[in-house]
Amino acid sequence: MTLSPSIPISSSSPSVTLLRPSHVNLRLNPKPNRHLFPAKTTDFCGFPRIFASAARIRAKPKELILGNPSVTVEKGKYSYDVETLINKLSSLPPRGSIARCLDIFKNKLSLNDFALVFKEFAQRGDWQRSLRLFKYMQRQIWCKPNDHIYTIMIGILGREGLLEKCQEIFDEMPSHGVAPSVFSFTALINAYGRNGQYKSSLELLDRMKKERVSPSILTYNTVINSCARGGLDWEELLGLFAQMRHEGIQADIVTYNTLLGACARRGLGDEAEMVFKTMNEGGILPDITTYTYLVGTFKILNRLEKVSELLKEMESGGSFPDITSYNVLLEAHAQSGSLKEAMGVFRQMQAAGCVPNAATYSILLNLYGRQGRYDDVRDLFLEMKVSNTEPDAATYNILINVFGEGGYFKEVVTLFHDMVEEKVEPNMETYEGLISACGKGGLHEDAKKILLHLNEKGVVPSSKAYTGVIEAYGQAALYEEALVAFNTMNEVGSEPTVETYNSLIQMFAKGGLYKESEAILMKMGQAGVALNRDTFNGVIEAFRQGGQFEEAVKAYVEMEKSRCDPDERTLEAVLSVYCFAGLVEECEEQFREIKALGILPSVMCYCMMLAVYAKADRWDDAHQLLDEMFMNRESNIHQVIGQMIRGDYDDDSNWQMVEYVFEKLKSEGCNLGMRFYNTLLEALWWLGQKERAMRVLNEATKRGLFPELFRKNNLVWSVDVHRMWEGAACTAISVWLNNMQEMFMSGDDLPQLASAVVVRGHMEKSSITRDFPVAKAAYLFLNEVSSSFCYPGWNKGRIVCQRSHLKRILSSAEQPSDESKKDRIITLSNSPFPLPGSKTSMNNVKRDQHSDVYAETSIPTRTELMTSTV
Repeated sequence: MTLSPSIPISSSSPSVTLLRPSHVNLRLNPKPNRHLFPAKTTDFCGFPRIFASAARIRAKPKELILGNPSVTVEKGKYSYDVETLINKLSSLPPRGSIARCLDIFKNKLSLNDFALVFKEFAQRGDWQRSLRLFKYMQRQIWCKPNDHIYTIMIGILGREGLLEKCQEIFDEMPSHGVAPSVFSFTALINAYGRNGQYKSSLELLDRMKKERVSPSILTYNTVINSCARGGLDWEELLGLFAQMRHEGIQADIVTYNTLLGACARRGLGDEAEMVFKTMNEGGILPDITTYTYLVGTFKILNRLEKVSELLKEMESGGSFPDITSYNVLLEAHAQSGSLKEAMGVFRQMQAAGCVPNAATYSILLNLYGRQGRYDDVRDLFLEMKVSNTEPDAATYNILINVFGEGGYFKEVVTLFHDMVEEKVEPNMETYEGLISACGKGGLHEDAKKILLHLNEKGVVPSSKAYTGVIEAYGQAALYEEALVAFNTMNEVGSEPTVETYNSLIQMFAKGGLYKESEAILMKMGQAGVALNRDTFNGVIEAFRQGGQFEEAVKAYVEMEKSRCDPDERTLEAVLSVYCFAGLVEECEEQFREIKALGILPSVMCYCMMLAVYAKADRWDDAHQLLDEMFMNRESNIHQVIGQMIRGDYDDDSNWQMVEYVFEKLKSEGCNLGMRFYNTLLEALWWLGQKERAMRVLNEATKRGLFPELFRKNNLVWSVDVHRMWEGAACTAISVWLNNMQEMFMSGDDLPQLASAVVVRGHMEKSSITRDFPVAKAAYLFLNEVSSSFCYPGWNKGRIVCQRSHLKRILSSAEQPSDESKKDRIITLSNSPFPLPGSKTSMNNVKRDQHSDVYAETSIPTRTELMTSTV
């Protein structure tokens, strides 16, 4: 498989050495503004230039788009003459003549028509053209502005904060024969008020009264709003309210909402209660804004129960609140995570005879989901359906997100089918959430079907939807299909995002396809997409899985040079590099640094350290590490996995605890799952707990991980371990060989070829793949079984055995005295842990079980790891 365009990448010489640079301290940066390494870090010779250049690329600056002077108005929106005038004025250059534009409209347009022109420009924020037109009209007789035009013009300038021009136009009104009215006064008051000058608004209100222009409810609402936002004392606000009522002006919903808004901003609970009661006594029905301000006030004061009391008072007084009031209160409790209180409000509304709607159930479903109460989510959704409350798209979107986050990926797909059956029209958010869940869970077949469903409906999938499809294919190691989706995405004009590129890089990283990862980096550079933390993490893992340890460390250094702060996963990835390379001291230092940063090392980090100590026969350190896991009070997962490794949960009844942990981790998706099982199998294998490793591998495959692992047809029986670590690969190959032997002994025909897939992608064509860690481990392990396993000439990423040789291998197992049972070709058992302080080496035990092919291997390696002074 190749990427187009294929990119020749220079690789470092095999003789180049690896170690942590002596002048660099690889630490997670606890302060975002501090650099991890010196600013003038020396460039590494041999480091792929494509990565170095791509890493420095930032997102392309947005092109400067000049305003189009010929913006046309929507046809049919106005009369023909008004549309024509707007289009002519829009295309007029800055120094163009407005007089010539209007010559053909002379005596054809009324002032109401001009008002429409001003409103259109107001919507566009084009105050310059508005002002030029206004000044022209002032000089004319046939279209001299009236009070309505002045009001509109003051409003346009006020929105732009041009208060001097607003005042100038207002003051010009008498000289042009137009007396200021309540509308023009109100427009000017609003201009000052919205720009924070409430004192000027009050002065204008006084001037208005002196000039015997009676304020309207709109005037008072504008003044009260500007004063409330400007910080006028509450008593003075009430004074304005009283003044308004004294003048015979009845407060409306806007007035009360303005006062309640002031209470919400200032946390005035008693005052808000008083305003709300006055509002109800005055016969004004609250709206959603009313309840939003009321709830906001008491939420600040941590007194949301007061809102429930006020609603009950309304109920007892015969004025029943509508569904909106309860939903706003429910949403407030939901945001605080107060499930008990939210359910109390829900039961209160039901008791009051208020029927919940889809929004009500959506709030509660989301609240249950955030707290991980998935059974309650299912029960509540069933209650919703039984009560004949029709779920809408928003409800299904919440359910899809809830179950997707919870790891119930197949249930998400079932929800979509239910949605279609109920004839609820999905929106793009639905498809994005759905495909994202499929991507996270590796459900590539379902993702593909949903994509086809979108195409059939003529909907262009969004970038997020395509990214989910690519991720789903990547979880199943379907590289070609993922690239087809990526190319299709570009063809239909759905622009890839950094998440899209990261999905591709991480897909290739799992299998060690670092050449392909480099090609994606180049594409990111060409597209002007900046690399982020996830990009670097993927690149580090790609180099590590491909055995390019020095390049992995260089990627870490380049990450800091790009001012991209590492996270816990970065530190874990660097630890895995040292683990693969067998650098015990570097592993210990990295592990200590993670702890020093106040971070609890993940289970994966502990498993890596256990494997490293086991390989080095440092059993005291391994015991100490296991004790740390047992005694961990912060994480039950650490305790359970530590006890499982030691054998405390081997009994079927106790194994349920282990299964519970596995299910909990499943919710995090396949990305974490593969890292977790790889590291756990690595630890179990090197600790000699092979039977438990086999059991754990079975748990992994049951949960949909490594779907490519075992394949069988008439021609080939294969085991694909290219995405596994050494311990996991040896476990899988052992299971594969034993399964083949069992089938052979049962009379099944053997295939023409048995194949272990150790490398895929571009590197299948190169013999360098034999130095890949997994390839080397698998080859040495299989050669312990039989030298008939070899690399074929036609593919350097496969280790194969012909049928004739395979038959001889499988037939050679000795038969024990119990004739009812055949001996396994690979014995998978749990070796006892050496006691603390013991000098006993596990290597002999491993070698006897055809598994220790690395601990003290005599096979020469091409890369010698030694101290480097980079």
